[in-house]
Amino acid sequence: MNPELFAISPVDGRYTRHTQPLAKYFSEFALIQYRVRVEIEYFIALVEMPLPQLSDFPKDKINNLRDIYLDFEEAGALRIKEIEKTTNHDVKAVEYFLKEQVASNAELQAINEFIHFACTSEDINN
Repeated sequence: MNPELFAISPVDGRYTRHTQPLAKYFSEFALIQYRVRVEIEYFIALVEMPLPQLSDFPKDKINNLRDIYLDFEEAGALRIKEIEKTTNHDVKAVEYFLKEQVASNAELQAINEFIHFACTSEDINN
């Protein structure tokens, strides 16, 4: 099968070799990674406000949260896609993924209900 003949557009068909560097910004992986980043940075903003319920959040854990998106790899994106099969919702799958990520740390798990707090999917996507 010739991939160019079954491409959705010339960008992923005949121009792939020219547009490949853009994949880290415009691929589905990139979209998922940016959603993870936005969710985490939004949560950090709630901590820094400070939102009263998060006033005791240990500030030294902020870098641990950022490491989730800084070290994000294909396995994380695949896990999110797996969760999405159950949720049928791409942004909700990111939320559940992040809750899984903090579950192993008692200090972080205690705040997991504030991940995606007062957000809609549009807030995260935009």
